[in-house]
Amino acid sequence: MKITVIGGGSSYTPELLEGIIEQQELLGVSEIWLVDVPEGQEKLSIMEKLARRMIKKADLPIKLTATLDRRAAIKDASYVITQIRVGQLEMRRNDEYISLKHGVIGQETTGAGGFMKALRTIPVLLDICQDIEELAPDAWLLNFTNPAGLVTEAILKHSDVKVVGLCNNPINYYKKFSHTYNVDMEDISLTFVGINHLIWITELYVKGKSRIEDILTGVSDSYEARNIPSFGWDLDFLQSLQAIPCGYHKYYYQTDRLLEQQLEQYHNHETRADQVRKVEKELFELYQDPSLDKKPQALEQRGGAYYSEAAVRLMTSLHTNSKRIHTLNVRNNGTISCLPKDACIEVNCVVESHRVTPLQVGYVPPQIRGLLQVVKAYEELTVDAAVTGDKGLALQALTLHPLVPSSEKAKTVLEEMLEVNQPYLPQFYQDKQGVNR
Repeated sequence: MKITVIGGGSSYTPELLEGIIEQQELLGVSEIWLVDVPEGQEKLSIMEKLARRMIKKADLPIKLTATLDRRAAIKDASYVITQIRVGQLEMRRNDEYISLKHGVIGQETTGAGGFMKALRTIPVLLDICQDIEELAPDAWLLNFTNPAGLVTEAILKHSDVKVVGLCNNPINYYKKFSHTYNVDMEDISLTFVGINHLIWITELYVKGKSRIEDILTGVSDSYEARNIPSFGWDLDFLQSLQAIPCGYHKYYYQTDRLLEQQLEQYHNHETRADQVRKVEKELFELYQDPSLDKKPQALEQRGGAYYSEAAVRLMTSLHTNSKRIHTLNVRNNGTISCLPKDACIEVNCVVESHRVTPLQVGYVPPQIRGLLQVVKAYEELTVDAAVTGDKGLALQALTLHPLVPSSEKAKTVLEEMLEVNQPYLPQFYQDKQGVNR
């Protein structure tokens, strides 16, 4: 088995390597290829040395290759994992700062920030998919690149690659509730309804007994992501919602409070992007320690906890044809009846070696359906804009997003973002003959 990690110089790579090493007996990995772009070469080199130390400590016969040659890395791969950041952290900071400068939420996966990241990222992922189609047509693509739902939808619509989108949010709920009720994760049953970073838990069972009212009435608390501020949930709101919202819902349900906090961080130059740059710097200083041969505890500050476990569990299920249930980003195909069939959704799926089948979702109440349909329509428009370079579609997408208050604001933000991102957006600056304009 050959595993290719695109974005191999990412600070998350030790998390992924740890998971692969732990499941080596089942997976039987023979090769791991870490690939990155020239701008990430220094980080890739640091990651290669750490990866070699981790593999050596585990005493495993895994061949490791670090390269800038993406096609060589993809050729004959069994699994391709994408964890890239187009424009690196500097462009993430621009996304947040431009948004907040104009008084709207700045976040890397939703709102204006997530929109801009999607425009930069989708063409690059589709280019990667062309290589996979040519060089590893039987490979599974496991996409962690954010905004994961948007990126996965673009791949589903515009390539023939076998793709599944993953997020660490669902597995963290399983971890949280297994700890709360002191049971194994296998004793927890959750029903997720929605799309990436906009999922609701509509059922929570522990050993066959419904316990969702524990959360809705405040008897127990829910999982809180480290990278999202926690203001708690109003219990009257939860009772009337009759579902457990994910952390990213705070951007929609508690917009005023989050925007107020973000604006304060913006004025103090302490946005999430600033925090992440600091954490990244500290992590790569740790990674260079020649005595370090395992994932450092400090990586948890970066967010994305247990993402490797989600990835490796999925690879193991695909490899062993386990028919286990995973929460994944896949094509809708009627699973959520109020969304388009070709939309990408995040729901429970049965995983076999040859296919991933989403489990049917029943009635979606209007308090969920309303927000879900609006954000999905924004995602559809964003995918189309990213692929075509149509500024009109881009404007409509950003205007439609619930975190952008008006078309005037959307147009102002869009124009500034396009200008700053011009080197990453050739599709918006070429005429129909492909000539730069």
